[in-house]
Amino acid sequence: MVFANAGTLGTLPGKRDELVAHLTRRSRVLSEMGCIAYEVGTNEAEPDTVFVIELWQDAAAHHASLALPEVLASIAEARPLLSGVFGGFQFEVAGSPLRD
Repeated sequence: MVFANAGTLGTLPGKRDELVAHLTRRSRVLSEMGCIAYEVGTNEAEPDTVFVIELWQDAAAHHASLALPEVLASIAEARPLLSGVFGGFQFEVAGSPLRD
């Protein structure tokens, strides 16, 4: 069953666009691990927040990706840009009108 992870990442003032650039770098590893979609965005009403929506083949694929050396290195590289304010939610996708 498709697994969704939606979250917000608070950034240090003025670091939002740098985090967006970091998170949107092409990653073959994520797709190989079962990531179906990884969308990154912003909202001018929250200038120090980055929004991320991920769709994975299943929760196990998402969990396994967090142990990959490439993913751990990416997290470590992004950490200095973050304020420590995080939010979000996860769920198993029940269906979609866009696909079977």
